[in-house]
Order: sequence, then structure tokens, then C-alpha cells
Amino acid sequence: MTCHAEAAVDLPLDQQAAWDVVMDWNGQSAWMLFTRVWATGNHGQGVGGGVAARTSVGPVGFTDDMVITHWDPPRECTVEHLGAVVRGTGTFAVRATPEGSTFVWSEDVIPPLGPLGRTAWPLVRPAFELMMRISLKRLADGIAR
Repeated sequence: MTCHAEAAVDLPLDQQAAWDVVMDWNGQSAWMLFTRVWATGNHGQGVGGGVAARTSVGPVGFTDDMVITHWDPPRECTVEHLGAVVRGTGTFAVRATPEGSTFVWSEDVIPPLGPLGRTAWPLVRPAFELMMRISLKRLADGIAR
């Protein structure tokens, strides 16, 4: 069973420009909270491409290895989380709007700790989505500079 989380932000960029910013894996390190991201296989592009993310606070953290399972530029990229801590899928979708674009980040995760993790999800989800929203605000603020 997966647990869903989602956050979105409007960006003052056309769809292609927003896609280019969002899909800059190394650049994500500047706006994703507590996370350093980098491309692995196939430069992090196309189905089968690889991405890794190291999320940590001080010395405590984990590395999330991912493989791209859906690639539809400049609209959507889905990754499968392959790690022991984070499993499931994450999707980055960029939608054109009259003012620019909207970036939607969604996660359908299988929480660790089995039934305990699923039971705790309603308590964890608000904090998880808050961190997503803060990250997206940092992205938008970086674009506005």
C-alpha cells in the first residue's frame, strides 16, 4: 500500500524553462531541504536513467537510489525509489499556465516499518508535505532572484 503526498508551486517560467530548472538534478541540491541530488546512469535522463539523493541532518541520513520509469519532457518524469528506507514512486510534473507554469511534486511511497509506518502516515504526512512546500518555495525564490 502506498501513501500519497503532494505539493505544487507556480513558476514564472514557460513550461520548457521550468522543466529545465526542475530536471537539473544537481541543481535540486540548492532547493531540496536536507538533500543533495545527482544524476547517475544516462545523465539522469530518459527511461532507465538514474538519480541518487542523499538526505541527511548532520551525520544521520540515507541515500535514495532511483531509476526513471517515465520520461515525457517537458511535462513529466517519474522515478522509482529503490532504497530500503524510501520505496515507491515520485513524479515531477510541469504544467503550462497563462502566467508561466505550475510544478507539481508528488510522492507515492511505501513507508518503512510495514504496518507501523502505514499507521503513522497520517501523522507524518503533514510534516512531509510541509518540507516539500518549503523546498518548492526555495525553488521559486531562487528563480525570482
